[in-house]
Amino acid sequence: MIRPAMMIVAAVVLAAAPAGAQSHEHQGHASTAHAHADFASDRLHVMVEGEGQDVILIPGLSSSPEIWQGTVDRLGGGYRIHRVQVNGFAGAPAGANAEGPVAAPVAEEIARYIADQGLESPAVIGHSMGGTIAMMLAARHPDAVGRLMVVDMVPFMGAMFGPPGTTAESVAPVAEQIYAAQSGTPREAYLAQAEQTIIGMIQTESERAAPLRHSRDSDQQVSAAAFRELVITDLRPELTAITAPTEVLYVKFNDPRMTPEITDMIYQMSFQTLPGAELTRVDDAAHFIMLDQPDLFAERVRAFLD
Repeated sequence: MIRPAMMIVAAVVLAAAPAGAQSHEHQGHASTAHAHADFASDRLHVMVEGEGQDVILIPGLSSSPEIWQGTVDRLGGGYRIHRVQVNGFAGAPAGANAEGPVAAPVAEEIARYIADQGLESPAVIGHSMGGTIAMMLAARHPDAVGRLMVVDMVPFMGAMFGPPGTTAESVAPVAEQIYAAQSGTPREAYLAQAEQTIIGMIQTESERAAPLRHSRDSDQQVSAAAFRELVITDLRPELTAITAPTEVLYVKFNDPRMTPEITDMIYQMSFQTLPGAELTRVDDAAHFIMLDQPDLFAERVRAFLD
């Protein structure tokens, strides 16, 4: 039962690869926000706004911090928001992310940011790949994170690309094949795939334009390398090191054969090494929960922060 479910999920996740990316030589038009960050390094930059409880928001693969705007607007005052922009995504120059892993070094850079800025137990919220980065941060620097929210991400995506018992080592050849295909696909083919991908990841038609733009303006090599890293990264053994109260929001997998019950089971199995985590399925939403269910999502975030 689990194996067919995992293979269905694999097809969905593969379709959600960094579809609109570009090479280092052909960057999209960077937002002016990239030039006016409150903190910048060769891995990321951070925009800060508001006063109050510190909240760090990490977007996903080929995404921009813009995806959090509706949530920030709905939260209102009382929070100091730190929006992370990963270099190489959504028009930001690739910098050090041009070669090698992306998620793990970015997690370390966020840990450095927290220490350098003197943040005390900030809440950390990550969507998709941002959820992976948030889990890395909370597991490898448990004293740096006060609360953790993971939005629609499992701790080992590689399990979706193989039979039961798949490990990071056994799935590595598959990850390399995916990387080769993604990094070498002509741009026009990427753009065509991007449109279909975003349609499947966002139910609300009016909310698709911005994520499509973020994907188009991302760096192809950075996105491909980051996706490969996600496939071969197994955080399940590290979840035991997380001490922060944790909530996981997720949606039913985007396939008619995947029932809510099968999705629940996969998430429960994935997070069984973090028994204190609160797992909540959000219905009537796709991967970008904050765009499809903005009011409900903001309500959950507010309750999580309080």
